[in-house]
Order: sequence, then C-alpha cells, then structure tokens
Amino acid sequence: MLIFNYQYRIYPSADQATILDDWFETSRRVYNYALREVKDWSQSRKCPVNACDLHSCYIIPADAPYPSEQRQQASLAKAKQVIPNLKTVPAQNLQQAIKRLHKSFDGKQKRGFGYPRFKKFGQWRSTLFPQFKVSPLDSEAGSLKLPKLGSVTINLHRPIPEGFTIANVRVVKKADHWFANLCIKCDVEVPAIGFHGHAIGVDLGLDYFLATSDGLQVRAPKFFKQSQSKLKLLQRRLARKTKGSANYQKARIAVARQHRHIANQRRDLHFKLANQLCDGADSIFFEDIDFRIMAKGFLGKHTLDAGLGQFRGITQQVAFKRGKFTATVDHRGTSQECPDCGAEVRKELGDRGHACNACGSVKPRDVASGQVIRNRGIALYSTTVPGEHRGMETA
Repeated sequence: MLIFNYQYRIYPSADQATILDDWFETSRRVYNYALREVKDWSQSRKCPVNACDLHSCYIIPADAPYPSEQRQQASLAKAKQVIPNLKTVPAQNLQQAIKRLHKSFDGKQKRGFGYPRFKKFGQWRSTLFPQFKVSPLDSEAGSLKLPKLGSVTINLHRPIPEGFTIANVRVVKKADHWFANLCIKCDVEVPAIGFHGHAIGVDLGLDYFLATSDGLQVRAPKFFKQSQSKLKLLQRRLARKTKGSANYQKARIAVARQHRHIANQRRDLHFKLANQLCDGADSIFFEDIDFRIMAKGFLGKHTLDAGLGQFRGITQQVAFKRGKFTATVDHRGTSQECPDCGAEVRKELGDRGHACNACGSVKPRDVASGQVIRNRGIALYSTTVPGEHRGMETA
C-alpha cells in the first residue's frame, strides 16, 4: 500500500469559513468534555475506599465503567438530543475528536508522561473527514465537495496521480488561510530501494546547515533570527490588546502570518536542498541524532530555527520519490575520527578544522564528519543484498 499526503489551498466562502470555525469550536468542546470525563473517572480511583483526599474527591460509583473511546463515541448520539448544536457538525468529525483524545492517552502510556491538556479557545484548527463513498474532488471544476459544507474552491496545483484514490481529507486553518490535506492511497507493490551508485554523507549542524562528503557546505540561513525583531513588534502589539476583542483577533492573525511566513521560508529551502542532494548522489547517509534532544539544550532556539529533523525527513521523502537510497548511521564519534586513515583526532567544539597527525589530512571539520558518515554507511549497507534496506517506509 502506497500512501501520500498532498496539501492544497482552498478558498471557502465567508459563510463556509464561519461554519468551519463553528465546527472547530464544537469539536474542541467535545474534546474537553471527553477529557474531563476521563480525568474525573481516573481521579475517583486514586483515593482508598475508606478515606478521601484533603483537597477534593471525585465521587463516582465503583461500578461505573471506564469512559473508553467506544463508550464516548456512542454517547454522542444521546448528547445530540440534549445539545442541538452537535447536529450541525458531521458525526464522523466529532468521533474523530474523541479518537484524537484517546490516541493521546495511548501515547502517554507508551511514554510514561504527557497527560493530554484541555484545548483553549482557538487551539482547535483542523477537522478530519475520514471516509468518502465517492471521490469528493472535481478536477475539472476545481472544487472539493465536503459533507454538510458543499463545494469548496480548491487550487489543484498538482494533479492526483493516476490509480490513486482519496482516503480522507483534513481541513486545516493556518492564520487566515485554509488548506486541505488529501491523503491518497494506491494498492500497489513498491520495489525496495537498495544501496547503489554514488554515495554521500551529510553532516547537519548550526554553523553550517549541512556539509557533504563531496565538499558542499551551506550556511544556516536563520530565518527566525532574521524576522525576530518584526515578530517581537507584532507580539508586543498583541499583548496590549484586550483578549477576545476584534483588534486582538487582528493582532493574533498578524503574528500567525509572520510565523507562517518563517515556516514557509524554511520548508522551501529544505525542499530545494533535498533535491540538490538527490541530483548529485544515489545514496545519502545521515546521522541517527534525535534532534528533539538537541532542541532542549542552550542552543535550542537555533536548533528549532534550522529545522534539522524536518530537513532529514523531507530528504527521505524526496529521495524515495526519485528512487534514491537514504539511511542513518551511528552518530557517535563522527567528528573525532579521520575519514582517510580512521585514526582518532581529538577536537574541541571550537575547532572548526580537521588536521590528522597520523596521515596529514587537513580539511574542514564538517566535511570530514560527512566523509566519516559516508564511510560508515558504505561499510554497513554495501554488503547487504540490494533491496533489503528501504530509504523510506510506506504505510
């Protein structure tokens, strides 16, 4: 099964935009109510049967069942008889809000932390249409037909590939723009991409955004840092507005627009660099660094500004579509090893050059790290059977 996600800009009318905003708010309240129900049930089981908490105590009958996903979704039908506003939202969209809550609980149990939080006003910005009997997309008319909403104009800048069907549609609001994320699927067998051709190693960092084993070095653009003064001004204006007022909403949208502009700049650069890497190599190797941990350090802002993890994921997607092989290798000691002779070369963080006393190799530090990454990738994957390793997994 091959699955892709395509994002398109949509242009709902003023009435349709108002309806979608109402749907978001209703879904948010359903999510919060379901979360409150689960938390109350859990809190009522914490105290012993012969004692109560000094602060507060949730009194729920001992035989009351746990409000599972199936029970809460089934209770929506009864709630619609009491709250008529729930009838205006498609039933499956409300069910997806509850499914989203329990998916967060499943993730919490796996991680051991991260209890789901209540959503504040304006924090619910998307809704999912999980299934369609017929394709909702009319390519000739350039419209997308959604339940209880009607036809919405869509900018179909990229046609749906032949043989693919639309599995679901998620409508997303980003600042004052609307987007439709179309999940398309095709029941085909995709041949595995094995190690082949010219290989390069890519070292990602903050001084140089990337450095390859072939000598390519790209400085970090630092889009957020460049726009930080403007963003600071907009956020100061937002802080001075009365919450909930019309001017507050205008200022909030201005801040969101600036964030969207920064994200678009970063994503555009990532796609251009990913295609540039695929133009010059057939196999690409990265370090298996968890950039989320790097973002928690004292250089967290610069790490998030660079978007290293996003770039690695985008490169894997682009490489998969273009028939290139990508993989990760062990990141430990890549900067302390000579790529030419394998000797250990101790360096401090401030040393930006590589000089090996054993073989006399001299080159930029990041390029040397990229060559070590390439050597490790070739040693690990060149001996495997072609097709055994995948550059990108498909759902």
